[in-house]
Amino acid sequence: MTASNQLSDVPAEMSGLERMLTGLLSASHLAPIEELPGLVREHAKAIGLTEVLIYLCDLRQEVLRLLTGRGPAAVDDPGADPAELSIDSTLAGRAFQQVRVLPRPEDENREDPECWWIPLLNGTARLGVLRVRSDGGLFDVETARHLASMVALLVSSATSFSDSYARLIRSHPMHVAAEMQWRLAPPLTFACDRVTVSAVMEPAYEVAGDTFDYAIAGDVLHLDVFDAMGHDISAGLTASLAMAACRNHRRQGVGLADNSVAIEQVLTAEFGRDRFVTAIMGDLDLSSGMFTWVNRGHYPPVVIRDGRWVISLECPPAHPMGLSLGLDVQVCQEQLQPGDRLLLYTDGITEARDSAGREFGLQRFTDFISRHHSNALPVPETLRRLIHDVWAYQQGRFSDDATVLLAEWHPGGGSSGLF
Repeated sequence: MTASNQLSDVPAEMSGLERMLTGLLSASHLAPIEELPGLVREHAKAIGLTEVLIYLCDLRQEVLRLLTGRGPAAVDDPGADPAELSIDSTLAGRAFQQVRVLPRPEDENREDPECWWIPLLNGTARLGVLRVRSDGGLFDVETARHLASMVALLVSSATSFSDSYARLIRSHPMHVAAEMQWRLAPPLTFACDRVTVSAVMEPAYEVAGDTFDYAIAGDVLHLDVFDAMGHDISAGLTASLAMAACRNHRRQGVGLADNSVAIEQVLTAEFGRDRFVTAIMGDLDLSSGMFTWVNRGHYPPVVIRDGRWVISLECPPAHPMGLSLGLDVQVCQEQLQPGDRLLLYTDGITEARDSAGREFGLQRFTDFISRHHSNALPVPETLRRLIHDVWAYQQGRFSDDATVLLAEWHPGGGSSGLF
């Protein structure tokens, strides 16, 4: 059944918004992602939109790429807007960065109805933007937001099985270890009325030993950062096995300390004592703000308070998981305050070096987060800029995996860290 037939099956008494959403949802059930641009364009006519283009963010969050169904370089009209837009130097990129609906200035050389850029959000994870053009009538921003929400859901539903999507958002060939890590990793951003979580992981196409995880159950947010020995496929296998073991035992109700011991048992059963993983594993009580964690040979977590105070959360570390040294695993606690930003990270951030051999360092790292916090940037945008700053500091290369997991506790919904 074609898109136009699907549209005609929607009851005429529905509003334009209802017709669009109902028709698009119905038509999408049997449509692969390659058909999505056409379906969206057809059904958006019900709300007076003459054009809808879908731009998706690449894995490294540097560019927005046009979804056409025929590969990243294909466009319908050679005179149309480019198939790739810079996030740092275009209006589309600003809409993506700031999670804001922005108008596009009209081209002075030709007549052009109003054109707008609408952020694409899966929950609160930034996927890209829509470019929409109206028929010259009154443009309704909220209606366009509803369309963007539906498109984001449809794109997200295809990501786990679509090679076309994976190819579109990749600018470079991906290593096998990175393929495993990204497959297991949760979305880069999650938010609810009490917490915002965001992460970055680089080098995106070559990451091997680093990985991160988070999950929410009732009032508890679980957070993990793992750093496996090495930077190869074996490191990727070790980190992936540690994450899978952690999830498995956690979902059976095993506590932090015992879980870390169980992870070690899984690792040693598979690798003997030839591979090991350092980690921070923690639980944040979203009602009270109490953070409970264990340190398995890793850098301590950091809290940024009031946008300027940096607190290192010290806890006697046990040995890295996989070495079986028999050291006690201590559970530590820290009471967070509303608005605190909790940082878990790997050494690829702080030990990044410039051409003179100087480390990026913890102070530069936390100063960057504090400075952008005071600028009221969205949490995921702060981390995007951080990783690009670290990238530039090392002259455009990463000598080690670099991962940051940030959680901002804001009970009462005072700030989502996104809007």
